[in-house]
Amino acid sequence: MTVNEIVKKLNLTVYSGETGLNNQITGGYTSDLLSDVMGHSNQGNIWVTLQTHKNVIAIASLKDLAAVILVKGLKPDEDTLAKSREENIPMLGTTLPAFEITGQIFQLIHHQEMAT
Repeated sequence: MTVNEIVKKLNLTVYSGETGLNNQITGGYTSDLLSDVMGHSNQGNIWVTLQTHKNVIAIASLKDLAAVILVKGLKPDEDTLAKSREENIPMLGTTLPAFEITGQIFQLIHHQEMAT
């Protein structure tokens, strides 16, 4: 499943990093602690968080994550948007809380795995 497919199916907002919308998603990770994400997320994960600063993209780039989703209607600052474009990592948004969007992502990924 690509980032673009998730964007369309979950009606996510694309804030930046459009060049990375074809990134493949291998799973997901939900956390607001950067050290937790750095230590436990996997390449290709889509990261769900409420953190909006540019260090989010630094971690996403270091871990080669597929995209970042901001929850609860939060918006990234300009530095984060610039870093997202530079690293080709989509910065996405939703008004849903982390629990709900994580469940929806899990269902999409799980159903795709079951179909293959």
